[in-house]
Amino acid sequence: MANGPVLKLLFIGDVVGKGGRKAVHALLPELKKEYGCTFAIVNAENSAAGAGITATCLDEMQEADVFTSGDHVWDQKAFEEEIRRYKNVLRPANFSERQPGNGWGRFRNPAGGDVAVISLLGKVFMKDSAYNPFDTVEQILKQIPVTCKCVVVDFHAEATSEKLAMGWFLDGKVTAVIGTHTHVQTADARVFPNGTAYLTDVGMVGGNDSILGRNAEDVIRKFRTGMPTRLNVTEDKIRLDFCVVSYEMNTGKAVNIEAHSKLYQPETEV
Repeated sequence: MANGPVLKLLFIGDVVGKGGRKAVHALLPELKKEYGCTFAIVNAENSAAGAGITATCLDEMQEADVFTSGDHVWDQKAFEEEIRRYKNVLRPANFSERQPGNGWGRFRNPAGGDVAVISLLGKVFMKDSAYNPFDTVEQILKQIPVTCKCVVVDFHAEATSEKLAMGWFLDGKVTAVIGTHTHVQTADARVFPNGTAYLTDVGMVGGNDSILGRNAEDVIRKFRTGMPTRLNVTEDKIRLDFCVVSYEMNTGKAVNIEAHSKLYQPETEV
């Protein structure tokens, strides 16, 4: 039996390009109603033509409560200054403290209580300049007030083993560990023994008939020839991948996690 009210939050995977932004704008309000979610987190790090973030991209997806990111957060040069305008946009917490922006924050859930969101970057097959994410998250957890029961970690990482290790490391310490970065939704959504919801990768918001949101022929050519190739973003027939986490408001412990996908066809621009 649940300990007090059970709340639900929505986590949407890596947004790729204009089509992805349109899908979030159009579908997020519907998804919150359909699944009874009162809080939504969106990973936006590929929203600017597939590489990085801009203020314009964020404004087009203002239905989200919090935006997380990853290794491409600084791909758009102007975002170094733009990020300072947004309280609800996070860059990886295990980047240098000299970098602009914040790696975690507390945000109000309209249904009750606060939600602490932490953005982390993996080390395996990723940027060498990132600090140890395990040590970083351990220090952040000491700073979160005990009154903030719900804590969600976006672990932007390549290796499934590193993601699983983070999930087990944080079991019982956070509400959810949701993996991002690979753009492929995994089939391992579960709640660990001590009450932490886990998913190795939530997926993406990008072209359904694509390779990780990029034109399939472009990617195949690059693999076959080994030659430099422009990997165009696919903007038609978008698949929005997401998960829904149910948790006890009084304890922050997860009681369920479900992974889903929904198709969206952007309107043709005249």
